[in-house]
Amino acid sequence: MKKSALQKARAAYQPKLPYALKGSVVAVEGNPTQSVADQEEIKHLFPNTYGLPEITFEKNPNPTVGKPINVGVILSGGQAPGGHNVISGLFDGIKKIHRDSKLYGFLMGPGGLVDHNYVELTAPIIDEYRNTGGFDIIGSGRTKLEKVEQFDKGLEILKDLNIKALVIIGGDDSNTNAAVLAEYYKKIGAGVQVIGVPKTIDGDLKNSLIETSFGFDTATKVYSEVIGNIQRDCNSSKKYWHFIKLMGRSASHIALECALQTQPNVCLISEEVEANNQTLDQIVEYIAGVVARRAEDGNNFGTVLVPEGLIEFIPAMKRLIAELNDILAANATQFASLSPAEQREYIIKNLTPENSAAYASLPEGVARQLTLDRDPHGNVQVSLIETEKLLSEMVGRKLAKMKEEGKYKGKFATMHHFFGYEGRCAAPSNFDADYCYALGYNASCLINSGVTGYMSSVRNLVKPAVQWVSGGIPITMMMNMERRNGELKPVIQKALVDLDGKPFKKFAAQRGQWAVETCYIYPGPIQYFGPAEVCDQPTLTLQYEKLDK
Repeated sequence: MKKSALQKARAAYQPKLPYALKGSVVAVEGNPTQSVADQEEIKHLFPNTYGLPEITFEKNPNPTVGKPINVGVILSGGQAPGGHNVISGLFDGIKKIHRDSKLYGFLMGPGGLVDHNYVELTAPIIDEYRNTGGFDIIGSGRTKLEKVEQFDKGLEILKDLNIKALVIIGGDDSNTNAAVLAEYYKKIGAGVQVIGVPKTIDGDLKNSLIETSFGFDTATKVYSEVIGNIQRDCNSSKKYWHFIKLMGRSASHIALECALQTQPNVCLISEEVEANNQTLDQIVEYIAGVVARRAEDGNNFGTVLVPEGLIEFIPAMKRLIAELNDILAANATQFASLSPAEQREYIIKNLTPENSAAYASLPEGVARQLTLDRDPHGNVQVSLIETEKLLSEMVGRKLAKMKEEGKYKGKFATMHHFFGYEGRCAAPSNFDADYCYALGYNASCLINSGVTGYMSSVRNLVKPAVQWVSGGIPITMMMNMERRNGELKPVIQKALVDLDGKPFKKFAAQRGQWAVETCYIYPGPIQYFGPAEVCDQPTLTLQYEKLDK
């Protein structure tokens, strides 16, 4: 296979490991844990894996000879830069335990485990994928592991291949599945450990011991480069307002990080919208106000960053979507049999009066998008809702009215963008290459320690990689009860943007100036080679959270 010059150069990159992982390690147990909420319910559902202690790895003064171990690995959910390095680190880790250890990759996500589709990942295969983006080494999928029949079917192939541990690389839902699988295998005495690895570019899988999910660093740097390019373009032509939607269904971490890196004129933060109980009209009025104020200085151009999941955070819309989810979950077959016009009337008729009025007031296209097929978890697919176009259209109408009233004299021409897939499979930054390799290698140490139901944890990430702290936390520690497909289920709690946190406060303190003035930063592309202060820096979000900046 032909390779680019960058691919060849990146293949030679040697990811940096935390000092504690260089050599034999010993697991040091910390305090017992409990779930972030709904402790009694979670404890009842996970009696065999609840309350386990935190684990930290330290140098082992009395190393022992390891035994061969067969491990399975699954890439689950959407792609994120660095997944291949997680697998590379895992491979190197189990080979360090014993050279006869084997790694099997299940193809196309969790479905590969259930359907017994796999490949043995050998050194030549692994070496082809080191420091590369994508999940194409084994593919990924969104099959949910939640039924006993699936667990038992998967166990058949695990036993056939003598696999003693399974590593699931995924986001909050995938790691919830890992916790359920670990509990079941522990309950029946299957003799299979299950370890999770925190992956999502959305940045919403984190806590004090999971400081960031992998892929967030690379993806936000890719998006920020393109946003910077657009800002330089609109500052050159001075005639367009660019409405840019960014990935982040359930949290605004990507939008906030990109705003900190590029300093746009407007960046909406979904969590703030919800906290302030803002309406759609109020959001439109705010953006229109910024457009009008800039027009007074002759600046008929600008950038607006919009989180993908914004519409679900507008309280009135959130209530509407929640009821829509329940109605569509309970009446899916009947709803699918109706024509589009009949579907609209069906929804209006079956909603509560408040939500019915809100739904009826929406443009038909947006209303239609709210009733499209749900994702595997029963949620509206917000990436299909063209929020950026909805906002620009409504801002245009508001400005036209202001012009009639003599309150606005500018010009308003728009361009629309949605940055999502562009960042999911980028070649990982040095930070993500190092972090992911460490997460995978660390997972091998968790396996060697004999634990199950744990998530690989590498922290102290604002320091040089050699100073990172490695270990594991019980996945149940991150869980609470949430409504999914009309039922309460245990899931990992999503980490939202903290409105009292340093990253948001840093943004909030400067956005007024950014709105009126043209303060754009042009970050440029990811730098893979050069000084550490250019190439190895973590996200601004991490720096503001962990450093006194």
